[in-house]
Amino acid sequence: MIIVELSCSSSGAVKKCQVNGHARFAKKGNDIVCAAVTVLLRTACALLSSLCEKCEKEERVCFKSEANRRGELSFCVDFENGEISPLVEERLRCIADFIRMGIESLQKEFPENVFLKVHCIEETVLGKNLNNVEA
Repeated sequence: MIIVELSCSSSGAVKKCQVNGHARFAKKGNDIVCAAVTVLLRTACALLSSLCEKCEKEERVCFKSEANRRGELSFCVDFENGEISPLVEERLRCIADFIRMGIESLQKEFPENVFLKVHCIEETVLGKNLNNVEA
C-alpha cells in the first residue's frame, strides 16, 4: 500500500509530504495506481520548486525533496523568517488541495492500494505560536 502523509499549516498551506510504499495493484511497470500517485506528486514537486525559485530571495522560501529509493518520496517547504506573502500562501494552499484531492480520489477508487493521512502543523517562530497560543 502507498501511504501519503500530507502536513499543512493551520491555513491549509502545504508544509511537507512523505510517501512510502508500493500500490501492488499490478506488476512493476504496469501499475496504474503507482503511476497516478507518481504523476500527482511529481507535478506537486514541480509546482513547489518553481514557486520557491521565483520567490526564494524575497520571501526566503526553501523547497527540499528526496527520493532515495523506489517507493519513497519526501518534500518540505520552509520559510526562514516564518512569514510569507498572501499570494505565496494561497499558492501553497492550492498545491496542498491538489495533492489532497488527487490522493483522496485514488483512495476512494483503490482503497486497498492508497491511504492518505493529513496533519496540521502548528506554526511557530522563535518559540511563539503564530496562532496566538504559547508554544
